[in-house]
Amino acid sequence: MSLQDRLDRMTIEGDLYEVVDATTHKIRCFACGHRCLIKEGGRGICKVRYNEGGKLRVPFGYVGTIQVDPIEKKPFNHVEPGATALSFGMLGCDFHCSYCQNWEISQHGRDQDAGRDPTPITPKEILRLAHRYNARAVASTYNEPLITTEWAVAVFKEAKQSGLRTLYISNGNATPEALQHLRPYLDAYKIDLKTMQDSQYRKLGGVLQHVLDTIRMAYEAGLQVEVVTLVIPGFNDSPEELWQAARYIASVSPDIPWHVTAFHPDYKMLDTPPTSVKILSQAAEIGQEAGLHYVYAGNLPGRVGDFEHTFCPNCHEVVVKRHGFRLIENRLKSTGGVCPRCGTHIAGMWG
Repeated sequence: MSLQDRLDRMTIEGDLYEVVDATTHKIRCFACGHRCLIKEGGRGICKVRYNEGGKLRVPFGYVGTIQVDPIEKKPFNHVEPGATALSFGMLGCDFHCSYCQNWEISQHGRDQDAGRDPTPITPKEILRLAHRYNARAVASTYNEPLITTEWAVAVFKEAKQSGLRTLYISNGNATPEALQHLRPYLDAYKIDLKTMQDSQYRKLGGVLQHVLDTIRMAYEAGLQVEVVTLVIPGFNDSPEELWQAARYIASVSPDIPWHVTAFHPDYKMLDTPPTSVKILSQAAEIGQEAGLHYVYAGNLPGRVGDFEHTFCPNCHEVVVKRHGFRLIENRLKSTGGVCPRCGTHIAGMWG
């Protein structure tokens, strides 16, 4: 039996679709911004949501990978610093980024060298693992979680009943319907803002405006939103583009944390050099000058000065200290999330 046949057996009827033509069995999926129109027997762009007899079948009941991570690795710097997150992922993605670090699972169905044997598991078993490893959060990550939203909701329902945080680590190609479906069970949403050039987004399989809309929709829905831009030399590292990104985030809210992270060659982008400390620090400085209250430089631990720490935006007191993914000090846990020096509220979930 092929990998695809095994995956197709681990599916249920999805929630995020509508019937377009009952006679021909055409349906439209709205789990992600592509809103694929899928004919009988066809698949969406993600390759894992498919039409069987006029019903949308979606992944359920397995993981492609599962492990325990520091919550800062996701990266979330404003959700319970120092916590661990049980991170799980399935297979497939609605994008095809040439530098994807998780391409072995995300590019299943698109790259013949991608794919991984699925491990059957139930939501209750995932929660038992979370408790075994003292995780304070569960995170849908590694592949694109939007295309497996029904599965994430099943896991998150169990997690919320156990008092755990729930996290999405996503490319941000969402729809209002998917966010509405997720909102009762989701706490925090990390969104990749990969570039401010629509032409570059389309090379990756996306649309810039969809991601910009998702940042705004998720924030207005009351989720803890953190935005990540992987700064890639020659792709999105011009000061002009970084200014555009920072200004857009600030226009939604200056309280949204912006992580600018260093690129390392991977997958099909092996000839591009790593991001230098200088370029990454310049990107972080642009974020601060644009008015963002919380700017972080990642993937170069110990080399980016104060851009690993959280500062009070009012009095500039250090309220959370870090080294890479390691928490050194969290002064907000005991204060209820307010600066211990001036009493300013620091946006986030501090435990």
